[in-house]
Amino acid sequence: MFRQIDAALGVLDKQFAMLGLQIGGRMTVCRLQDGSLLVHSPVRTTPEERAALTAIGPVRHIVAPNLMHHLFVADLKSAFPEARVYVAPGLPQKLKTLRYDEILGDTAPAAWAGQIEQHVVGGMPGLNEVVFFVKASRALMVTDLVFNFSSVNSTWEKLFWTLNGALGGVRVTRVLRSTIKDRAMCKASIERILSWDFDRITLCHGEVVTSGGRDALRQAYGFLLNS
Repeated sequence: MFRQIDAALGVLDKQFAMLGLQIGGRMTVCRLQDGSLLVHSPVRTTPEERAALTAIGPVRHIVAPNLMHHLFVADLKSAFPEARVYVAPGLPQKLKTLRYDEILGDTAPAAWAGQIEQHVVGGMPGLNEVVFFVKASRALMVTDLVFNFSSVNSTWEKLFWTLNGALGGVRVTRVLRSTIKDRAMCKASIERILSWDFDRITLCHGEVVTSGGRDALRQAYGFLLNS
């Protein structure tokens, strides 16, 4: 079900299971000043859900923000052939069949320059996550940079997420920590992100952080910032 966060931001949540775990999936939709939509980390969508999007505005920008979150980009592009596709650095090399228009960097494309800031998180070459700061909503859009599971549905899920360091609020999973190859570069990226004036965090796994997001991110990355 698509739900509105504020006038410029909405999310679509989907059930997604892996290894018997309900990790969920979420795409974020940002309405730009020209009325067009930017779709961040697409999930599988139904005709009804796509109709709900077009009722808000034309889908003109589709973003694959890291090396993992690309599964439904081609499907959404097929539904909205006029949309441009933007991908994380390294994704064209990983997925040679993916059709795209632009590789994302630290400079926002003209379509959303001045409205959304962005940064490629350094020191995590296995992920190459691009994060976005939506100024009008004071929202940070991320995929795997943090998870936010306050509760789970089964004993197996509780055990898994506890062992992975991802249960009980905004957390950096142990799996993600293992992708950090250059701690100094990653620390500099997190400090840059924390310089943005965000309050919310829309993320792909767990609950949306509706307030206090910057403090939560700072605390989650304390293992890096305080080292």
